[in-house]
Amino acid sequence: MANPSEQTMMFKVDSEEKNAAVIISAVYEALKEKGYNPINQLVGYLLSGDPTYITSYKNARTLIRKLERDELLEELVKAYLEKVSRLCFGALTIGPLQANLPLQSGAAVIRAALDAGVNFIDTAELYGTYPYIKEACRGAAEVIVASKSYAYTYADMRHSVEEACRAIGRDYIDIFLLHEQPSRLTLAGHADALAYLVEAKRKGTIRAAGVSTHTVEVARAAAEMAEIDVIHPLFNMRGIGIMDGTAADMAAAVAAAAAAGKGVYTMKALGGGHLIKDAAAAIAWVLGAAGVSAVAVGMQSADEVTYNCAVFAGDRPDSELAARLAGRTRRLLVEDWCAGCGRCAEKCPAGALSLSGGRVVVDSARCLCCGYCGAYCPEFCLKII
Repeated sequence: MANPSEQTMMFKVDSEEKNAAVIISAVYEALKEKGYNPINQLVGYLLSGDPTYITSYKNARTLIRKLERDELLEELVKAYLEKVSRLCFGALTIGPLQANLPLQSGAAVIRAALDAGVNFIDTAELYGTYPYIKEACRGAAEVIVASKSYAYTYADMRHSVEEACRAIGRDYIDIFLLHEQPSRLTLAGHADALAYLVEAKRKGTIRAAGVSTHTVEVARAAAEMAEIDVIHPLFNMRGIGIMDGTAADMAAAVAAAAAAGKGVYTMKALGGGHLIKDAAAAIAWVLGAAGVSAVAVGMQSADEVTYNCAVFAGDRPDSELAARLAGRTRRLLVEDWCAGCGRCAEKCPAGALSLSGGRVVVDSARCLCCGYCGAYCPEFCLKII
């Protein structure tokens, strides 16, 4: 989609009623012409309220003060998310927790998506996919990257962000999120980590701060938090994996978050593979929900990229390709040498793992095939196949 900063916008100086987008565009250009980093200066103004962050050149300082800061933040988030493709490449599936593709093979899948017009990649520290992204993005045009960390201290979150920048080969990460927050209580427990993300945004090390979640409670709570710009909730038409409500409950929370000025991109539109036979309908349902800017979909092959790009474009995918992909199933394999330590069961976000007979057993109806459990298995006996 077109970058708002590159568009020519009409601006009538004598008008008393100023459109927020027009004001931001004018201020952005004034800052840019004076040699400032417009994003850093606007973020400084947002966080402090100090108008001296904005140049007086071309009356920009006066213009910006015509907007309330919450109105300004809402418009900036909207403009930023308008830059992203609605199909977000979910990088979890190519990495060591799932397909464990060789570096060049995994990077080729991402590159196929980039070549098809996808410009948004979702990853996380846990996924181990930074090398794939770095390789795929060599020489690519602007790519927006979102990552996440379970860090809950200021220092650990700083390390997570700095490591993401180093491993991907960038000066900043576009969106950085608190990973998989289950409740208001855990959000409060991550206050120090969130404080670092706010500071990183001020310094330009990240562009937006956010939270990922499988609960309606956190989606609602995050919508009320000034520190949060972006919410990444689990959302699908049957509510598979939502820990504390229904699809309708999450739909209401998503719509409310968007109305509050938050950017929303969702995950698990296919319910961890449970909806794969109804993939086109499942994706269309999420795309049609109020407030959803983009949807992260895991892809392991060029075929999956081709199929998903067609669905997101509103086209009918090739019938042979659709049948071939619909015939694929995924499941969590527990190898024979499982020692029954239970660490995976403690970490499973869906509550799909339990101990029986001295080993882990899987409730396939609840399993989201995320592969997170594999990161905590000391015997390396869990993998998605």
